[in-house]
Amino acid sequence: MKIATLMTTNVATCRLDEPLSIAAERMWTRDCGVLPVVDTDETVVGMVTDRDICMSAWMNGCSPQALNVATAMSRSLHSCSPEDELAAAERLMRTNRIRRLPVVDRGGKLVGILSLADIVREAERERGRGQHEVGPSEVADTLANICEPPTELGLGRRTDGHPGAHP
Repeated sequence: MKIATLMTTNVATCRLDEPLSIAAERMWTRDCGVLPVVDTDETVVGMVTDRDICMSAWMNGCSPQALNVATAMSRSLHSCSPEDELAAAERLMRTNRIRRLPVVDRGGKLVGILSLADIVREAERERGRGQHEVGPSEVADTLANICEPPTELGLGRRTDGHPGAHP
């Protein structure tokens, strides 16, 4: 199954120089916990989570209005393309312990986002149809690995200058 069939295409984004408060407001309005960060050419340059916003504000002793997205975002970016197979995206999520992948075209422009929730919903749809391309055991394995505490994996704290626990 190709990523294009599962990804969400109407994705809210934010820019590097926008205040964290704007990113938080977009997350609240769109009921999501992550935004791809794009540059002026709409190329994805990072991701920022609601947790990144909270931790950056706390660590810097500032309100989210006083900090820009660039101070909190993760620059360690993993992505996939719409033509990629779902199994490859799942492996990428499992290996890198991430719940959401930006989906980009060949030029790095955002075309969608693939979340663990998208995969779970597809597994449930397939179960109802008696299909098993997205197997429950693979979904469970991916979720279990993503949720593994960093210290148990020997990862410890982040060392890239950002307070978040995962990329």
